[in-house]
Amino acid sequence: MAPENVNIISWWEQQSFLGKDLFKLDEDGTLTLSPTALVKEREIAVLTIDNCEAVLKNMQDKFEEMRSRIREAEVEWIATAEKNKMAEKIEQLKGLINSTIAIGDFEKDAQLINDWESSIKKASDENIAAKKALAELAESLAESTDYKETAQAFKDLIDKWRQSGFLDKGRNDMLWKRIENARNKFINRKRGFHEEEEKDLLVTLDLKIEIAEQAEALQNSEDWKIATEAYHELTERWKSTGRTIHKRNEELWQRIITAKNTFFERKKAHFAQIQVEQEANLVTKMALYEKAEALTNSTEWSATAAAMSALKDEWRNTGRVPHEKAEELNKKFNDAVEHFFDARRKHTEAIRITQEQNYALKSELLRKAEEIKDSNRWGDTTAEMNRLFEEWKTIGPVPREHNTTIWDAFMAARKHFFQRKDADRDQRKAHFDAQKAIREEQEIANKKEREAQEIASRKTRIEQAHKTIEAAHNEIKEEEEKLADFKHAIENITPGKKAEELRTHLAALIEESTLHLEKLRKKVVTVTDEMNKIIEKEQQKAKEEANTEQATS
Repeated sequence: MAPENVNIISWWEQQSFLGKDLFKLDEDGTLTLSPTALVKEREIAVLTIDNCEAVLKNMQDKFEEMRSRIREAEVEWIATAEKNKMAEKIEQLKGLINSTIAIGDFEKDAQLINDWESSIKKASDENIAAKKALAELAESLAESTDYKETAQAFKDLIDKWRQSGFLDKGRNDMLWKRIENARNKFINRKRGFHEEEEKDLLVTLDLKIEIAEQAEALQNSEDWKIATEAYHELTERWKSTGRTIHKRNEELWQRIITAKNTFFERKKAHFAQIQVEQEANLVTKMALYEKAEALTNSTEWSATAAAMSALKDEWRNTGRVPHEKAEELNKKFNDAVEHFFDARRKHTEAIRITQEQNYALKSELLRKAEEIKDSNRWGDTTAEMNRLFEEWKTIGPVPREHNTTIWDAFMAARKHFFQRKDADRDQRKAHFDAQKAIREEQEIANKKEREAQEIASRKTRIEQAHKTIEAAHNEIKEEEEKLADFKHAIENITPGKKAEELRTHLAALIEESTLHLEKLRKKVVTVTDEMNKIIEKEQQKAKEEANTEQATS
């Protein structure tokens, strides 16, 4: 063990601050935050006898910066009735606790965040149970035929829904959709019932009652923008809804106007109050800015840093100012504060230590990138390269003398891999295109071969048709000669005992020959027609090919 490391251990044992028991200092000077049920383990810094005081102070300041955000959230937690609305912010704070490189009592703040999470989960479970019960009740009412009582039951149910606690948008919208579907189903059935009794007037009345009820339901809303748009939409719906019973129409319209006026008077008063509060906040923040401006050139680093942090806390705890002045005033205050802290950072070793740590982290990322740049596992390596790049972006700056060199080396490794990946993709594409060209050439050859076969087939069929016609003509000639002989024989029968029998036989032969001749002549006509169709089709195809060739040329 080197003497300076012995001194570091001795120095550490002499330190006393809240949360020290959560940290472990190794003999090589590595300071680590030990893991607990609520806090993740991480390396905080590497201490030497030369930098230990500066690092400790810097890390404690960072812890206080983290704690100031938690204190802001604690104020908001106490002031917020619907704790569930802070779920996202609390999740962010939980991530902040488990990612901040600092020195302090992490366990205490982690326990506070954990308690908030438990409260939100309990409230969320209660709210979802209540809203699920309302959704199930709505679905049980959808088939009711007691329209008056059920309509009132739906109104009461919706009032209970509005009074129920906050729930995240996804589950809230899902359960509300079930209620809306059930109510719409009931309203549709109710509307159908009224159509049978009072037809169009009562249907329109039902629609306008619904509009009036929705207008009244919005009059106490504090979602100013959404409710304003909803009133405009309700007014347009009223205009597009048909006529109804005159007396009821006037009554319902007056209800809408009254609800609308109530809402807009509340909205006007709300924004007037906001304006008053913002003007008061403006005066407060102007005074804070003047105090910060007076401290910008102070060289009493510790006392002035504490004073600046107090001013920043007071600034954050002061509400908004008028919008048109907010950006300029925020910039002036932040510039004054940053001017001081920039000057202080120039006099501290913490920046150099942080940059050296960042250099070590980025050197490791460069080593990993160099290690995988020649990999052929394109998908996995692409994901890993991108992950390394995203991690690189989360790491702060390195010493100026290394900044360009390590960045160029890291980007060169990335470029080397992605150029290889692009080349491989291009090679595979070229192979695919070549295979495609071969297939297309083969298809053209096959098509030409099929066309040649079709031409040969048609030629063969035409030749066969000619032969069939010629054979039929020869057979017709022979049959005509036979028929002439039969007719000549029947006309010249010698009288005698067998004359009648011979006449009958010859008559049968004449009839048979006549029928056969008729079949042969029909066959000649049929085969001739078929042959002409083939020839005509061949001529038409040749004409189309000539036209195509002419158009191409």
